Amino acid sequence: MRKIWSDERKFQIWLEIEVLACEAMAELGQIPKEDAAEIRKRARFSIAEIARIEKRTNHDVIAFLENVAESVGPAARWIHQGLTSSDILDTTLAVQLTESATILLDDLKKLRTAVAGQARRFKMTPMIGRSHGVHAEPITFGLKLALMFDEFGRAEERLSETRERIRVGKISGAVGTHAHVDPAIERAVCEKLGLRPATLSTQIVQRDRHGEFCATLALIASSIDRWATEFRHLQRTEVLELEEFFGEGQKGSSAMPHKRNPITSERLSGLARVIRGNAIVALENVALWHERDISHSSAERIILPDSCMLLDYMLVKLRELVESLQVYPERMEQNLALTKGLYFSQSILLALTRAGVERKAAYEAVQRAAMKTWKGEGTFVENAKREPAITSQLSDSEIDRLCSLDVHFKHINATFQALGLD
Repeated sequence: MRKIWSDERKFQIWLEIEVLACEAMAELGQIPKEDAAEIRKRARFSIAEIARIEKRTNHDVIAFLENVAESVGPAARWIHQGLTSSDILDTTLAVQLTESATILLDDLKKLRTAVAGQARRFKMTPMIGRSHGVHAEPITFGLKLALMFDEFGRAEERLSETRERIRVGKISGAVGTHAHVDPAIERAVCEKLGLRPATLSTQIVQRDRHGEFCATLALIASSIDRWATEFRHLQRTEVLELEEFFGEGQKGSSAMPHKRNPITSERLSGLARVIRGNAIVALENVALWHERDISHSSAERIILPDSCMLLDYMLVKLRELVESLQVYPERMEQNLALTKGLYFSQSILLALTRAGVERKAAYEAVQRAAMKTWKGEGTFVENAKREPAITSQLSDSEIDRLCSLDVHFKHINATFQALGLD
């Protein structure tokens, strides 16, 4: 990813665009073919020399063109014929963003493979589900990870679609009218770069495309943040159902030798904020003056490479985190037992309403049994069997059957099949 955004790669693409444009002009008979061949053969650039020239010109593309012309000779007069700087800059951005998206899509595939493996491994490992941070009803850790697998599947879909909308170049001149450069040249250059030519552009490719790209990256970063936050909560001492891998010799605190902190998850949550902030900048860049101004350019030189490189790093680190998770099924079982079966309350409630009990009365009967358990007077099952409004409708054996994890897990296999995880 870093190579895509290096000066070396950027100038390579700039040069290829200029050479391809000359070759397309030669095919149309607009410039001598031998000059186009000479440009292809001789055109070179020097990063150091470009930087030196730019100190004088205060214009990066002009500095580049001057440097390349020195290597070509007389045929260099055809380079940049009818083009404007943004023809080069925006078409190059399209190549870089497309290549970056391809790497990120590969990262997502590898992440989902890691998540799928862990989801299958812990498919039927019981744990408590939580709402508002409070114990709700049982789930399995595998089901939680299946949800993660599904979420990043949507991330793949979005990024694939966004890659197609960002895969657009333009060689249309100063205001997009093709006044001095034939549309056939634009088509030829874009095709050879693996891009689609913009149907219509101004001096630039419109920034709604780049805004969507950055928003898509921010949404993926937010999904990473969502799961990093989940893992952080599950590592809290009071919960401790899983931990990030803690290597031999690793230290958690300069002051407290006992600490084992979820530092990778915390790092991911912090970096997600940076990418979301970059997305705001990209959205601000959509509104430019008339056929363009240059207010977007300085910001994009930071936010586009930074967001791509950060997300690449984050996806790799999240995959490594998932692959090395320390999972504690015994602790999940202990936490599941903390409320002494209170999570079976809905099963009894629904059975009573199915038996003909009015819902309000059924709710209050189950709540009475639950409140006794909350106060430490026994398990929920025991208190349900002592509640007349419940036992008048349900036998002890029916209560036992309803207060079973099987009730909660009966559709897990079907869910895994629907996700392609079976």
